Amino acid sequence: MPTFAPSPVDVFESGDAALRVVAKSGDSERDWNTVHRLAEWLEMCGAEGLRGAVATYDSVLVEFDVLAVSARQMRAFVGLGMRQLALSADDDGSPRAFDVPVVYGGDFGPDLSDVAEQQGLSVDDVVRLHSSKTYIIRCLGAPAGSPMMDGPDFPLPVPRLKDPRLSVPAGAVSVAGRQAVIAPAVAPGGWRVIGQTPLALLDISREPLVPYRPGDVLRFRPIPEEEFAAYAGRMMEAHA
Repeated sequence: MPTFAPSPVDVFESGDAALRVVAKSGDSERDWNTVHRLAEWLEMCGAEGLRGAVATYDSVLVEFDVLAVSARQMRAFVGLGMRQLALSADDDGSPRAFDVPVVYGGDFGPDLSDVAEQQGLSVDDVVRLHSSKTYIIRCLGAPAGSPMMDGPDFPLPVPRLKDPRLSVPAGAVSVAGRQAVIAPAVAPGGWRVIGQTPLALLDISREPLVPYRPGDVLRFRPIPEEEFAAYAGRMMEAHA
């Protein structure tokens, strides 16, 4: 028996060369599963004219070549994909798991104390809450395939910086609102940096560029500053 029932969706044109498919069950987990399974099916089938399917939390942006296929034809292909999901909606296996060592605070996490004060918690409590949760990677964001995750179980949303930094280091472990992220590459950013992992997430010589995908899970593991160098340069890898 199927273990998953896809959400109903609405399909909207998004410019001349894309469709936006929005899941609308009202169940965030079901909607997330629907859009990511649909995106995977679309990419796997490789319909003529399809340029890509990018899933987020509750929608998929389906991009296509208007010289090869019409919006009407692509809409029909999306409909076929939804019917296929309904027919073969069994669970497709366990996610891969990642262990992420993190040095919290100090130069590695310059916003840790501010986050603790804003939350009405001690620094140790912030680290404990952040590192005690198993995170699901919900989607890949900018820059360079950043793993976007639901945030730790803090009492309050975390405000972004009023003045974003011009440069956030690769490996920065950050929080904002009710979300969490790791920076795969150096880039500007306005999220609160509470730590840094010495692991490398991005490898431009490989395909895909990052080792994780939506649906994978990870846990953060606090390490002392003196252990940072021992992990530096290692590629982030899934463990058994």
